[in-house]
Amino acid sequence: MATEYGQGYGWDGGPGFRGEGAEERRHLLPAALRAPIEARSWREFGYLMLSLPISIIMFTFAVTMVSLGAGLLVTFLGIPVLAAGLAGCRGLGAMERTRARALLGLEVAAPEPLRMTKQGPMAWMGAMLKSGASWRHLLYAVLHFPWAVFAFSVAISFWTYGWAMLTYPLWFWLFPVYGGQDGLQLYGDQGHSIYLDNPFEITVTALVGLLLTMATPWIVRALTQVDRLLVHGLLGPSKLATRVVELESDRGVVIDTAAADLRRIERDLHDGAQARLVALAMDLGLAKEKLTEDPQAAARMVGEAHGEVKTALQELRDLARGIHPAVLTDRGLDAALSSVASRCTVPVQVEVDLPARPAPAIEGIAYFTVSELLQNISKHSGATRASVDVWRIENRLMIQVVDNGVGGADVAAGSGLAGLAERLDSVDGILVVDSPVAGPTRITAELPWRG
Repeated sequence: MATEYGQGYGWDGGPGFRGEGAEERRHLLPAALRAPIEARSWREFGYLMLSLPISIIMFTFAVTMVSLGAGLLVTFLGIPVLAAGLAGCRGLGAMERTRARALLGLEVAAPEPLRMTKQGPMAWMGAMLKSGASWRHLLYAVLHFPWAVFAFSVAISFWTYGWAMLTYPLWFWLFPVYGGQDGLQLYGDQGHSIYLDNPFEITVTALVGLLLTMATPWIVRALTQVDRLLVHGLLGPSKLATRVVELESDRGVVIDTAAADLRRIERDLHDGAQARLVALAMDLGLAKEKLTEDPQAAARMVGEAHGEVKTALQELRDLARGIHPAVLTDRGLDAALSSVASRCTVPVQVEVDLPARPAPAIEGIAYFTVSELLQNISKHSGATRASVDVWRIENRLMIQVVDNGVGGADVAAGSGLAGLAERLDSVDGILVVDSPVAGPTRITAELPWRG
């Protein structure tokens, strides 16, 4: 299924222009001056403020349940207590993921579920104790407490001191009126005291407060980066579980693709060569009957049957080429892609720079990727020229197809490009489409190199 370039991808210049103007107005101030009043900075600061009381609850719960469970292991009660503690930590971890999503904008998937071969309390406790995700949640509850104390102290100190010093010119009069001193005391001992009470000192205090206020959001942002790492690393799915999910999804894509290819081959055989061969058999049967009665008519029918044979053979060759071209097996990607490019309706320049041939599976996927992209160019791009470049970078096979057509191609539109991206993803490949409206279109495919 080919995708249509430049169709269905509307561009509304009016709203887009207004949106860009609004963005420019919002970003009229430099980032350093904008940060202290941005909603993101206040959300991150609120996250650190909430971290301390929440971490106290989590740390207390985790340490209490683990200590109680470990102490009761000499009896049967230790196992259910430990399992309940781990389950509670998983629940607290779900709350932390929600908090990180709401305040930090961090999307972390839930960890892998418990794998229970049987049903019942004993099976549940065994699965909970054997789950690596449960122990990672417990580790998070323990490790997050000291970090939350440090981050809370740093954030609240910089935030309060910065804003207090910045606004000092507005409230320094409270000291002589209600405090009985000239201003904020900077230093004092039995014989000497320094107060921030004259205009110069007040101005310098406000300037220092301004610097602290502008620096505080970036300090808070750096602190929340550690929280992001903790949440992502300990409360999300493990790399192994994520990889298993990806492989299961890729296996489903491969199965669906293979089934679709088989249906396409069956349909092409049924509607094409098979139908012609059936008609050919009927014509030859009629010719055999007329051979003695009307030799000229029989000869004419045999001639027509000969033409049908040629057409059927050509369809079978095209079908075989669509399954796996012989030139790809015999001569490699360079010759096979040159053959595909010669059938394109626009001039195509092909350059293949590979030190060796990749694995047959990767070579086949690369061939069909270029073949489908060139078919899209022929049917929908309106281009006058195109190019295909294939090269290797370390352990990756790179493919780039460029045309000067109308552009507007989009993988998200549910077109043939989406199916092509899924096929590449099934072997850990990537498809990147750069196709602005009015072109040009540049599509880059990246495949793993397997020799």
